[in-house]
Amino acid sequence: MHRLTRDEARRIAVRAQLLDADRPGDVVEIAEQIGAIKIDPTATIAPAEQTVPWSRIGWGYEPGQLRKAVETDRLLFEHDGSFWAGSLLAPKLSIMRHGPRRQSTVEYLEANDAFRRDILSRLRADGPLVSSDFTDTSVVQRDRSSGWYGPNEVPRMLEILAWIGEVAIAGRVGRQRLWDLPERVYPADLPVFEPAEAEELLQQRRLQAAGIARQKSPWTPVGMVGDPAEVEGSAWKWRVDPEALAALDDDPGGRAAILNPYDRMLFDRPRLTELFDFTYVLEQFKPKGQRKYGYFAHPILVGDRFIGLLDAELDKKKLTLVVHAVHEVTPFDDDEREMVEAEIRDLAGWLGVALAGR
Repeated sequence: MHRLTRDEARRIAVRAQLLDADRPGDVVEIAEQIGAIKIDPTATIAPAEQTVPWSRIGWGYEPGQLRKAVETDRLLFEHDGSFWAGSLLAPKLSIMRHGPRRQSTVEYLEANDAFRRDILSRLRADGPLVSSDFTDTSVVQRDRSSGWYGPNEVPRMLEILAWIGEVAIAGRVGRQRLWDLPERVYPADLPVFEPAEAEELLQQRRLQAAGIARQKSPWTPVGMVGDPAEVEGSAWKWRVDPEALAALDDDPGGRAAILNPYDRMLFDRPRLTELFDFTYVLEQFKPKGQRKYGYFAHPILVGDRFIGLLDAELDKKKLTLVVHAVHEVTPFDDDEREMVEAEIRDLAGWLGVALAGR
């Protein structure tokens, strides 16, 4: 049983997410370490799939690097709202191709088998295609009582077929996904794993990305991989990545990082509170009058502590980054303030705009 101080646990978590002073070299290195880069269109500053690499690489990151890695080099792949590390494709496909687990999805596919075959046939003949290129020939529709879904069943069928490995995302036209058959997108020589073996591999990679995770976490399911650990002041049972633990003495130090609200570092909210004493609530869906920090405030990490939130937006017409507020969760000292200000200036410079509101 490893016994860690809270400082050690936080440093392991920060380094696992490549947010320490030792910056990664490219977007593929990022994905291979943290597992996936979230795709989200909310762009008060820039979309998540661009700010996540920037917050790690810094000035050396150019947005075209991500598209090249996904669509040209095929070192990353898109699935389920994220760009994933290429090395995760084989275990994920091995699980996906065992079919849907929910009975409602099984029934939907059975009832719409002709619709399913229509889509696959169209892709075989004409792919890659965007969703609007298909005709909805569904017989049974999903429940629309929630108001979340429109009348077109094509997007749902495509997403289900992607989940069971029968279609793949070949690229994008703007923000529209291009769909195709997996054999035209994925490598032909991928290894095949039994589901249990594939799941264990994925658990190991989740722990690698987290560094340290609660043993039973719905947000970071790692099972019993890694080593058991205790963290000072925490009653939780933890699992720690042995490689991250071994690297504790080789500490490059910390830095300032401005994180997109959909950054994977923030995904496990209970862990944020337990290890970092940071309770983060995304106020995007709150009424304006109930917001404390702003519509899409970006958390600010300095070293191994979250000390503030940046409320800013890109004004594309005036070519400025407008800073509405820098909220201090804990009072900044002079060094912290200088680091945060420098990071905001770097953010504006990376966007290619002037800085306003400071």
